[in-house]
Amino acid sequence: MGRPARGFSLLELAVVAVVLSILCGILLQRLNYYQEKVERAQFEMQLQIYKTGLQVRLAEMIIQHREQDARRLEDENPTLWLSEKPTNYAGYYPRRPEVGNWYFDSSSRELVYVANTADGLEVERRDGLKQLRFRVQILRQPVSIPGGDVQGIAGIKLAPVTVYRWS
Repeated sequence: MGRPARGFSLLELAVVAVVLSILCGILLQRLNYYQEKVERAQFEMQLQIYKTGLQVRLAEMIIQHREQDARRLEDENPTLWLSEKPTNYAGYYPRRPEVGNWYFDSSSRELVYVANTADGLEVERRDGLKQLRFRVQILRQPVSIPGGDVQGIAGIKLAPVTVYRWS
């Protein structure tokens, strides 16, 4: 009597291959999901840093009684107001922007983020890429002074140029 043959049959090998491919597919899908969540968190953190830098810059102008210069903030590159440039700030908007970077578009005066892993991002595409664009806006309100009303500075914001939703 001989020993029974040991090893895998072709059917067993095929079943293992199918199971492994399904597990790899699930793993890759989850990996992409978490990469997008990380990108979104980094984007939101950097956007908040830009907004804070903008508010600090306006506050400095108000303290120095230079409110008349605040209008220039709508045209300047917001990155210039930060003490440190973001690691993914790539300068002025190029002909072919790279995904995952911030840019300043000097022609439209907009701060631009070009999304990388953005399956859950709903925004109008530009140049074939999903881009989040923001523009500085001075907020004004009427202020009553002797002799009439004038438009005073009420605040400043970094407003989205187009509507977007990142789920």
